[in-house]
Amino acid sequence: MASLLFLLLIIKTSAAENDDFFFYNGFSSEDLLLDGIAGIAPNGLLILTNTSKYMQSHAFHKRVIRFKNASDGRLNSFSTCFAFAIVSEYSDVGGHGLALVISPTRGRTGAFPVQFLGLFNSSNNGNSSNHAVAVELDTLSNVEFEDINNNHVGVDINGLRSVAAAPASYFLGENEGYDNLTLLSGKPMMVWVEYDGQDMKLNVTICPINVPKPSIPLISLSLNLSLIIYDTMYIGFSSSSGSIKTSHYVLGWSFKLNGQARRLNLITLPSLPAPIRRKSKAVHDKLYILAVVLMLVTAMGIAYVVAKRIIYAEVVEEWEVEFQHQRLSYKDLYKATKGFGKDELLGIGGFGRVYKGKLTMSTTTEIAVKRISRDLSKEMREIVSEIVSIGQLRHPNLVQLLGYCRRKGELLLVYEFMSNGSLDKFIFDDTGKKKLNWAHRFQIIKGVASALFYLHEEWEKVVIHRDIKSSNILLDDGFNAKVGDFGISRLYDHGSDPNTTNVIGTIGYIAPELSKNGRITTSTDVYAFGVFLLEVACGRRPILQEASSDVLNLVDWVSKNWKRGIILESRDVKLGNDFKSEEIELVLRLGLLCSHPLHNLRPSMRQVVQILTADGAQQLQVFMTEQEENLYGSGRICDLSAATYTSPQQSESSKLFMNS
Repeated sequence: MASLLFLLLIIKTSAAENDDFFFYNGFSSEDLLLDGIAGIAPNGLLILTNTSKYMQSHAFHKRVIRFKNASDGRLNSFSTCFAFAIVSEYSDVGGHGLALVISPTRGRTGAFPVQFLGLFNSSNNGNSSNHAVAVELDTLSNVEFEDINNNHVGVDINGLRSVAAAPASYFLGENEGYDNLTLLSGKPMMVWVEYDGQDMKLNVTICPINVPKPSIPLISLSLNLSLIIYDTMYIGFSSSSGSIKTSHYVLGWSFKLNGQARRLNLITLPSLPAPIRRKSKAVHDKLYILAVVLMLVTAMGIAYVVAKRIIYAEVVEEWEVEFQHQRLSYKDLYKATKGFGKDELLGIGGFGRVYKGKLTMSTTTEIAVKRISRDLSKEMREIVSEIVSIGQLRHPNLVQLLGYCRRKGELLLVYEFMSNGSLDKFIFDDTGKKKLNWAHRFQIIKGVASALFYLHEEWEKVVIHRDIKSSNILLDDGFNAKVGDFGISRLYDHGSDPNTTNVIGTIGYIAPELSKNGRITTSTDVYAFGVFLLEVACGRRPILQEASSDVLNLVDWVSKNWKRGIILESRDVKLGNDFKSEEIELVLRLGLLCSHPLHNLRPSMRQVVQILTADGAQQLQVFMTEQEENLYGSGRICDLSAATYTSPQQSESSKLFMNS
């Protein structure tokens, strides 16, 4: 027996080190390159995700694979098979899945978890420059990727909108057809991914681990992978979790170039840990209804009322009595949005989904309902209190917050509906269907500035929005701008301290001082507004993930163009010649000023409004002169295009900026 185990170890090790094939019947720490929360159990089980929420992981074979023939550059055939299992805390819902991926790198830098499966992110999903091929085992249906259901196998090329997909099932035989599989069953399954380089055909097959490989694959499609796969690539696994605790396991894996991957030895595969599961929510509901039916056979009407109460159940605590006038019933919101149906979905953001609805009370009002599914229990009282206060805001350039509703683990915010949607869909539209000329953009900028001035100085309290960006600027029927989404806003009395150190916001708009002290101020809103100004004038996002280092950051890029005396070349090319150069230059310069890395050199929103609504160039000059005098008083001045201090004699660039 000892000799047999030693022989198996020799076979496994030598195979893993060969450039054409490898074979892992269980894993060791030397076999794979791991990142994220991936790990290997003592028995050799690869654990891609555990019970952590909103996380991702990668496990790649350490050695590069030469997928193309060195002599003629033709793509080789390849075959791989692996055993996996997915265990969720619930039997009918999990999150989100795992994928076998062929990638140019050992890992997927910059990828997002949750629905992105650790493969791509919101900016590079679908880009041909990814050169990635993946076979996904997906257990959630994502509308944005047009998933066919919440239990499917898909082939992905450079993005998560599958080029081919099928419900998880396997072929039994000619007379029996296909039998369904449940990816979330917690039972081990086998997957084969095979590519014929000559016929250019990709086959994907799946079945229970103890069943022979089916004779007909689940997915078979003609696909020229030579345009996607480089000469040498890495191969591995990627996985991510969401709001439901889910573990993704790989028990064994083999790979072969120009041949059939070796079948795994089922006897020596590592065992899975005993699953700890809660009963399905659907099962709870069915048992409850069944009990009612058995006990009260003749009381079907009562059972119907009970079921409706479950659907419309809300969370109401004693402290909410004082906020009743701002609270809306979940039943009304459910009916207004047609049960939060897919057809009413307006979009998906970082904190939840937004649905369109029609609220019928005394009159019919079009609304937008944002469902925030985050654990806010510890700070719920403070959040609701601030929501009620924000609902009292009245300004023509603010989206009206109509009220709120609470359910277990969920907060719903109800806003007035904006028919033209968010500004970013116009600024970044590459189809040419949604155009927004400079006159409209400049009017929108002034409207947003006016709203922020109102929030910072004109209302009875100071309101810091904390997430100013083009996607949170909504447009009404007349394309008037309204600042929306107050989900993470904070308010406090004038002259007091906001008393929060949570760094929340969107990357690219977060002021640099927040990463040091985490303290929010009105100046952090001004920073985000400055980035927003450049975003609108330049027609590009704050961060371009795939761009070169000299244009990666929008603020840095515009700053460099300003230094070179070509700041107008930063403008959005989609504007053509229909613009006022003095207005665009003013906005670009003001954007650089507001997004200055030193918070004390940024203007207030009062000063911004004065610059935008009066003689802009003159008002800007007045502000710059005041800043120059303040800085000269300390014996040095600050270059407003960088975060470095220089002496008065050395800072020609800062004098040029102040006098321009």
